Amino acid sequence: MKDHENEENLPSGVAISWGLGKQPQRGPKRELSIKQIVETAIEIADKDGLAALSMNKVASTLGFTTMSLYRYIPSKDDLLLLMQDAVCDVPFPTDDEETDWREKMREYVRVSTGIIQDHPWFNDIPISGIPVTPNQLKMVDIALRSTRDLLLNDYEKMSIVLLLSGYARWCGTIMKDMNRALQAGKSPGAFNGIDYSTALKKLVTPEGYPDLYPVLMSGAYTEENEEENTVGDDFDFGLERILDGIEHYLISKRAQ
Repeated sequence: MKDHENEENLPSGVAISWGLGKQPQRGPKRELSIKQIVETAIEIADKDGLAALSMNKVASTLGFTTMSLYRYIPSKDDLLLLMQDAVCDVPFPTDDEETDWREKMREYVRVSTGIIQDHPWFNDIPISGIPVTPNQLKMVDIALRSTRDLLLNDYEKMSIVLLLSGYARWCGTIMKDMNRALQAGKSPGAFNGIDYSTALKKLVTPEGYPDLYPVLMSGAYTEENEEENTVGDDFDFGLERILDGIEHYLISKRAQ
């Protein structure tokens, strides 16, 4: 960290992410670093989940006392924030002026969902405010690039970023839960419903479920007839409809 106080009055974890504050004046003979601590914490959370993560676990993994860690990172909440920021430091395709805005938005959602896929604990940390750490703000900046040449004001641009980010977070959460269940031994058929198709067709009646019944009987609900599926991947389908909505909004604005 830079050798000066946190003049911006930022929360401690945010200040650390920006390199503000003072280095510990005293510490163990073999010095730690914030980067070491955060990387070790990420490794633990990636392997064993967020429930297994503690300051004590990180310290013992590194071969230090827990108090040694607190000289660098004041609390576990600060550590979690720094972990989230660190995993947002991801490669992103070079900004290509020839790429249309729809593809740029698709890429942003893919990258955002990929972070959650690679680090399933990411969404286990509750949202506590707007992004304010450097790498998370880079993600916002990347998302805004897709709106750069669109006829939108700043509030509309940020609303679209929030929409895309929310969709990516939702997709990432569903994928994370599915992967965890599969790793725990759950059948893939439990997710697409094929395991329960025969039973459901007996239990679901047209009288009790008038709109679900024909969908169930067609095989669409349990993905029985994938060759007849003209939609494709559910997550991609949802994203394309969001992009269609944005495009419709742009057309209406141009017509005003």
